[in-house]
Amino acid sequence: MKQTILFGLACLLAVGSAQAGAQAQKPYQGTIESLKQYECPEWFRDAKFGIYLHWGAYSVAEQGEWYARKLYDETTPEYQHHLKTYGHPSEHGYADFIPQWKAENFDPDALLALFKRAGAKYFTPCAVHHDNFDLWDSKYHEWNAVNMGPKKDLIRLWKDATLKAGLRFGVTTHLSRSYCWLNTANQADTEGSKKGVPYDGAQGKAKGLYPPNDGQSTHPRAPYNAPKEWRELWAKRVKQLVEDYDPDCLYFDCAIPFRGEDAGKTGMDVIAHFYNERPEGVMCVKERPWQGLYADGMTTLDYERGKAACILPEPWQADDSIGSWGYNPAKPYMKPGLVVDKIIDIVSKNGNMLLNIPIKADGTLDQEATELLNKVGEWFDVNGEGIYGTRPWYLFGEGKNSIGAHDLESALTSKDIRYTTKGDTLYAFVMDWPRGKKPVVLEFITEMNMRIGKVSSVELLGCKGELKWEAGPDGLEIIFPKEKPSDYAHCLKIQFEERK
Repeated sequence: MKQTILFGLACLLAVGSAQAGAQAQKPYQGTIESLKQYECPEWFRDAKFGIYLHWGAYSVAEQGEWYARKLYDETTPEYQHHLKTYGHPSEHGYADFIPQWKAENFDPDALLALFKRAGAKYFTPCAVHHDNFDLWDSKYHEWNAVNMGPKKDLIRLWKDATLKAGLRFGVTTHLSRSYCWLNTANQADTEGSKKGVPYDGAQGKAKGLYPPNDGQSTHPRAPYNAPKEWRELWAKRVKQLVEDYDPDCLYFDCAIPFRGEDAGKTGMDVIAHFYNERPEGVMCVKERPWQGLYADGMTTLDYERGKAACILPEPWQADDSIGSWGYNPAKPYMKPGLVVDKIIDIVSKNGNMLLNIPIKADGTLDQEATELLNKVGEWFDVNGEGIYGTRPWYLFGEGKNSIGAHDLESALTSKDIRYTTKGDTLYAFVMDWPRGKKPVVLEFITEMNMRIGKVSSVELLGCKGELKWEAGPDGLEIIFPKEKPSDYAHCLKIQFEERK
């Protein structure tokens, strides 16, 4: 009897301990208040640089990732290209590209080795774009890359290669706006010889790929007023992606979906599910109120082809592309020096750079993209110390020049400086090699600046010899050596004496 009582007490204690543990974990709920418990994990803050890519049946046409929509828009060059190359959308629609997308030369291990060589610390491929085609073994959507097209679980292959390379793995999802975005397939020409002839979607072809035509808008910025059935299917697909592929990072190409319902309830439920499944997970969304809910603190903020103008108190991310998002050889690429300058500028303001690399339908990169990644990697070999694991200084930098969202080359000069810190060390990036024998002057490194002590040493990363420098009343002056240690921005490592 005594043993039975003791056993019962032990069981009660065990149950109580489990309940207390569950309460201590504070599982997330799909509410603003609950999601504001989110804290960006340290691994993401330390990583600074990631790579992703847009890959789908649209890659076959080599006209960019919006081709799935624009081939049905008779006002666009893509529509004219489609007529000349493939025929009218009533006869050849987007679904007809899927069998042509075979990914026959796809080598994920080789690509991840290249991305790692480029300096990336995480990789987040697009798992589903606005075209409503899942790149994983989707349980809830027959239109996926396992059933058709490449007939491969691309996300599983990407994940395995990413982990093998030692990088963090994530996924981007662009699905929630497809209800209106791809509704163009359900229309018809409004003029010309094919006026009124229904496109393939309007003919009832590819059901499930094209959204149901419920009279919703076809505008690319239409509010997210999708019906309940669509919202629930979206949630099931994204939750399965989280459960089966365990991404460290999840990204919505929008605010928190959806509009037209209880303040983004469906989207918040999915985010809560992700946080509960992945305690060290990073959730990135965009501040776009026309797309859905947004509130500071629930997620990590993402800027598309943009960046913060100043240091933000919480980590953030900028996603950008070296050219078009989806492969389009007609769109020129950024120069490697601009990629480097953007990374530095973003990191100096407490951000991460997620860089898109266009990929061909067969699963390969073109030579220019490969060379760019190798050159960025060579720069990181010399200067990565001033990027990885750093935190912003109280000041992000000096100089008047700036980088535009669609620039191809950097306009920053040797008078433009960006700062990062690591412990007691200050890193100062001089954004171009100084001309002639003029010294570089860091105007905020003076004895009058009570945030710092007296300068004790100055090094140029990658330079073996000693630098000539002088800490004066007008700033820290440095004479650069004759030879560059790297091709792009140059990193000074500055140490200070402790203040007495």
